[in-house]
Amino acid sequence: MKLLLSVNFVLICLASLGQDSIRKKESRFTLHAQETTVSQFRLGFSAKYTGAHSQSTSEEWATTVTSTIFAGIRLWKYSQLVINPEIAGGHGLSSAFGIAAFTNGEAFRVGNPDPTIYLARGFFRQLIPLSHKLEWQDDSENKVAQYVPKNYLSVTLGKVSVADYFDDNSFSHNARTQFMSWGLMSNGAWDYAANTRGYTPSAIVEYVSDRVEIRYGFSMMPVTANGNTMDKNIGKANGNVFEIKYKYQLGGRAGKIAALAFYNTAFMGSYTASNTLSVADTANPGFYKNSYTILASRQYGRSKYGYGLNIEQKLSEHIGLFAKASYNDGKNETWCFTEIDRAFSLGTLINGTKWRRQDDQIGLAYCASGLSNEHRKYLANGGMGFMLGDGKLNYGTEHLVESFYKIALIKNQINASLVYQYIINPGYNKDRGPMRVFSIRLHLFI
Repeated sequence: MKLLLSVNFVLICLASLGQDSIRKKESRFTLHAQETTVSQFRLGFSAKYTGAHSQSTSEEWATTVTSTIFAGIRLWKYSQLVINPEIAGGHGLSSAFGIAAFTNGEAFRVGNPDPTIYLARGFFRQLIPLSHKLEWQDDSENKVAQYVPKNYLSVTLGKVSVADYFDDNSFSHNARTQFMSWGLMSNGAWDYAANTRGYTPSAIVEYVSDRVEIRYGFSMMPVTANGNTMDKNIGKANGNVFEIKYKYQLGGRAGKIAALAFYNTAFMGSYTASNTLSVADTANPGFYKNSYTILASRQYGRSKYGYGLNIEQKLSEHIGLFAKASYNDGKNETWCFTEIDRAFSLGTLINGTKWRRQDDQIGLAYCASGLSNEHRKYLANGGMGFMLGDGKLNYGTEHLVESFYKIALIKNQINASLVYQYIINPGYNKDRGPMRVFSIRLHLFI
């Protein structure tokens, strides 16, 4: 018996030493970089008329390039300081005009076709533990390798992409490696606070637990619609977003459902007021096409609110399904993201395990986009948004189907994607299209 107890004691000691020996080593710094090149070709298409903010009807090529450095340092326990210099160049098809669920998710980050360097992100983040349970966080994009609490509160302050924190989806969120359309990477009707390239100074508070995540964000808004300069009058110009997410198991497969609500206020114009003005000037036959904009109705105190639903579900180890739906009131001017007031999307992502290419992916998705009555009347009268304006409008829901095959050239480092998109009623106009867009995307991460 004494011998058995002695043996057990030795085994326990050895096991303890083994646990200590396999404990992962934490890091102080993280440094990574990415480069994404997207080249798109759109076939020519028919249209009864073309406006200043329409897609060109002739064949067209367009290329965007973005390169980012992800640098971070752990200041003290559970804290992190992040800096992301970024350089971008190129432009979207027809300068990203004429399609609401635009075809290249990298194009909105490019405000100038010449290569331009800027600070994409620069923020401080602090986690506050709510339990003693820890989990390992791998060194990755803006993440230092360390043990972090499983349940925590966090505070993030600085320049961020609000979409990094809200409306996330494992199968449809990253335009650099997943679906590229603006209507698929985020809920289209969420006019999230951002400058032209998708970033803005923000304060974000999060609660994260095993089952529930709750977030609130307060952000600066641009001075002009889709502008790069942020409005310092934050009392009258700000973006607010709240989200609650529930994580569950269905048939032993992980799933998530998230509900989002947002409220923005800025120096916006009003579609309703602009439409009233236009009625008074119908005697001027050239008014709509040549001089009519929403600028005259802009003032502080105007707002936009809306809601979004985001669902993801694993169907197997190889297949994931997602669905999203969103709505905004659509009475005042679209300010930051894209001219969508109602949206629905559905799709699937499949990895290549079945054909012995487990790091490859196939994606297939559909999104439908629509406008409020006030917004569509504004465009039909000849009004122009920052993305749309055909001179007039024969309204119809915009439909987009996207499919892609992503080839892993070097695991987790280099991949290439072949993408096909088909758009019906581009810019909500039955008098234009359909459009067919072919893309080649190359993404590098080190």
